[in-house]
Amino acid sequence: MSTTRRARSVLGIRPFRRLWAVTYLCSVADWLAMLGLTGLVTKYTDDYLLQNFAFVGVVLTQLLPGLLFAPLGGLLADRFDRRKVMICADLARFALLFSIPIVGSPIWLFVANFMAGSAAMMWIPSKDAAVPNLLRRPDQVETANQLGLFMTYGLAVVSGAGLYSVLTGVQTTLGISPDAFGEFGIANAVVFINALLYLASAILIATRIPELSLRNVHPVPESTAASRDAAASDDEAAEDQVGFIAMVRQSFSYIRRTKLVRGLLIGMMGAFAAGGAVIGAAKPYSSSLGGGDASFGLLFVAVFVGAATGLAMVPKLARRLPHDRLFGVGIVLAGMALIVVALSPHLAVSLVAAAAVGACAGAGFLTGVTIIGSQIDDAMRGRINAIYQSLLKIIIFGSTAMVPVLIGLVQPHKVTVWGNELIIDGTRPVLLGGGLLAALVGVIAYRQMDSRRTEPILADLRNIMRRRPRRMNGLLIALEGTAATDTGTQAGRLADALRTGERDVVLATDPALDDERLQGIVSGASLSSARAQALAAAAVRADIVERDIRPALDSGAIVVMERFVDSPLAHLAAVAGLDSSELEGLADWATARLRPDLAVLLDTDPAAGDAEGGANGTSAGPQHWRVQQLLTEMASADPQHYVVVDADGSPDEVAGRIHTAVQCALAGKVPGLSKRGRPKTDRDSGAPADDTAGPRDGETEDTGPRDGDTREAGERATQGTAP
Repeated sequence: MSTTRRARSVLGIRPFRRLWAVTYLCSVADWLAMLGLTGLVTKYTDDYLLQNFAFVGVVLTQLLPGLLFAPLGGLLADRFDRRKVMICADLARFALLFSIPIVGSPIWLFVANFMAGSAAMMWIPSKDAAVPNLLRRPDQVETANQLGLFMTYGLAVVSGAGLYSVLTGVQTTLGISPDAFGEFGIANAVVFINALLYLASAILIATRIPELSLRNVHPVPESTAASRDAAASDDEAAEDQVGFIAMVRQSFSYIRRTKLVRGLLIGMMGAFAAGGAVIGAAKPYSSSLGGGDASFGLLFVAVFVGAATGLAMVPKLARRLPHDRLFGVGIVLAGMALIVVALSPHLAVSLVAAAAVGACAGAGFLTGVTIIGSQIDDAMRGRINAIYQSLLKIIIFGSTAMVPVLIGLVQPHKVTVWGNELIIDGTRPVLLGGGLLAALVGVIAYRQMDSRRTEPILADLRNIMRRRPRRMNGLLIALEGTAATDTGTQAGRLADALRTGERDVVLATDPALDDERLQGIVSGASLSSARAQALAAAAVRADIVERDIRPALDSGAIVVMERFVDSPLAHLAAVAGLDSSELEGLADWATARLRPDLAVLLDTDPAAGDAEGGANGTSAGPQHWRVQQLLTEMASADPQHYVVVDADGSPDEVAGRIHTAVQCALAGKVPGLSKRGRPKTDRDSGAPADDTAGPRDGETEDTGPRDGDTREAGERATQGTAP
């Protein structure tokens, strides 16, 4: 789905659309307050020095509450009704700003601005924690965060600055007398209008978005790392009537127990520190390149263009790389790009590297916010959001303040690189240290958060380069053949045999149930044409994949399924005469290009199939020959993912051959498989027979499931006894 379609699908949700509009109002008010209060405070004094500090004072009094009270906002978001918290915060901001022109004191202006910033720290965690509960699906959190960032740091900035320009320029434009609005008339009017925007936000939240009070609409799946690691603290976190001190203790306990959150916060600490180094060193660094103010402007633009690109690319990257890996990889790459900036000998290299820093940092920031919204339990989401925002402000503020001091410790030196004179000053070591720090904490965060240790990261990075869908944690084994009863029986036996290993094993579906569902769809809709029946079969297969297979694979289980894709394709092509390439395209769309890691083809004697007819689900006569031929061609065309097993003999003998083939194909390549188990037999009197055959030799590139990739999953199974 394109970015535009994803945005439309999220904005089609009425409660979120209304909250998005409210976010726009409040963001415009925030930017307008920064400009309007700066303009007003300069009217209160004629002292040139104090006027120069006006903007800095307004900015600091807005940022300081984030350093002090952001965690408190998280506690309120998790303890009380988030909608009521947001209403109270907006009313407080309205009253405080409305009082500034009335009091008319510069001291009260800064005090009221500080208190309004504190109210904003109560508003933001509640809003961020409530967003996932307004969406239809957890996978929409990423797009919702994109829209929120675009609104807050894009459209709202332009709107706020434009509104300020219009309001302050109306007097001159219309030729109105300066005395018409009083001494501070226009400046006061800007602040009054600013206050009314907050009042409008409170009214809209109170009357139009009751859904903000919802809780735990999308419970975190038990398979996620956060739920698994924090299971011991779930009971405590679920208690409603606890004190604030107890909630603080729960927050730190949750962070300590949950690797996902711990890695997230560690990674962002390093990223924010590197960001502060870039902010503090940007101006002197641009001077060291010899480009003057123009190079500073270009670097500034490059970072923000890169950040916008990174924010836009995250959804596409997340389809090929899970968020827990994407976060760590993004921070590591941002650190490496910052190292290139520090060592760059020319402005052109610096611009490219700065854009890469912005892209990786933007991707990491959005990924972190998405992880909080989709993988953190609703009872803790407000506090984690608040800690996240508080760390952002504290670390960037501290590192930005420290960088000039560190830069001053190194005396500038001029060197010649490739004929160009280059100034080596303190900015280079600072940026180099920031890059190394970001890369180091990115690695630490990756190791803390990664839930797919059995799969190498290089395989996922290759997926990104090849534009292939990302893999999952589990392993999919399909049994293909011409006889439905044979594949169903042997799928159950193989699943039982593999359950003796370390990993969970799931038999994806009950074949009889799904045959019944398919027949119900076909007969209920009076589908008589082969194409219509093929579409119905694809619909049933798509539902099985979405409902059973993908959740099991995401949790790291081994999924065993009979007649996944290839057998139905061969049957429809042989019996109905449909084009096999068209059917394969339909199957790819229905399963989102999911393919088995290993397909086991039961090779039966066509003569036996002719004798049995259709009694056991086998295609009779020439059709059976044709289906078997097509399946054999599929196995020959993809030997890396197929093993062919002789299916003639008793069920116990065939089960032994299948188990041997699977073990030989995946031994040493997929951890957690059964090492001593064997299929259950009716007699249970020794090892089954061992006549197995497999495809030609092939190497494996990695151990994750093949999801539209060309990873080789097994070698030819050799003959031997079942373990």
